Amino acid sequence: MELEHQDYKELISGIGYLLTEGRVKAAQQINTILVETYWAIGKYIVEYEQRGNEKAEYGSQLFDRLSRDLTDAYGKGFSRSNLFQIRQLYIRFPIIQTLSGQLTWSHYVEILKAENNLELSFYVKQAETEKWSVRELKRQMKSMLFHRLALSTDKEGVLKLASKGHEVQQPEDLIKDPFVLEFLNIPRQHQYLESELEEKLINNLQSFLLELGKGFAFIARQYRISISGRHFKLDLLFYHRILKCFVLIDLKRGEIDHNDVGQMNLYLNYFRKEEATEGDNEPVGILLGAYKDHILVEYATSSITNKILLAKYQLYLPDKEQLEKALNRLLDV
Repeated sequence: MELEHQDYKELISGIGYLLTEGRVKAAQQINTILVETYWAIGKYIVEYEQRGNEKAEYGSQLFDRLSRDLTDAYGKGFSRSNLFQIRQLYIRFPIIQTLSGQLTWSHYVEILKAENNLELSFYVKQAETEKWSVRELKRQMKSMLFHRLALSTDKEGVLKLASKGHEVQQPEDLIKDPFVLEFLNIPRQHQYLESELEEKLINNLQSFLLELGKGFAFIARQYRISISGRHFKLDLLFYHRILKCFVLIDLKRGEIDHNDVGQMNLYLNYFRKEEATEGDNEPVGILLGAYKDHILVEYATSSITNKILLAKYQLYLPDKEQLEKALNRLLDV
């Protein structure tokens, strides 16, 4: 009887797994059909416009008429704004094969807000590979992720970023310039301590992992390191699944200086000899501060063989217009 009971539990579990998997596949298929249908509707609208029947601008009467007549005939889902977005889907993705079957219509509504095709292509690739929810996509676009990554490379790198997304292949790919931590909600005039910054990052770990990017796995905070009877504490410890290495992060409320670089070098030497196991690559250290002096950084790290990366963070969303101008200058060059 006990064996039969166990078999029955496995039967229920197996059926439940199949049902869940089937429902997920069905939802994905329905979503793919919906997006493709909207694309085809957008094509119809554009072709009607190209025949000279009426200019389909957002303020034109065509969208008012379409919205009213389609809603009367087929129900909800045909507001003027939705019809305009459907038309934009076809215009921005003229080849249907470029649509991703993994992204929902809600994803595309956000992605269509991208200013140019490079940015649009990047967010499609990135949302697909990192499996962003719509909420996560909104946050990354609002924080100008594409611009921040693009400005840390050259023109060729920008084009690669747009076509392939952000690929982490070496430690330098972990850095964004700057990291944006607006989700901590620290008031502008508040004089926070490093310990407070760390506490808020831990309390918002999901958002912090999203900002760090794909591959980071959190291990510990205030990780204790004991060397020759002396004890040190590393602020945050991660492991990176793609680079297969420990990533050590030390937080600095103000400017990063040469003493911080020396301390991180000590930590990395310790981890390489005492913590790394077979299959682990060399550990990477990230000093995350509000400011960094490029000349000081160059001299402080020039003879160090360990991989120490210095990065800035800011507590507020970046200025969109300023980043766009900087990116345009880079692309013009």
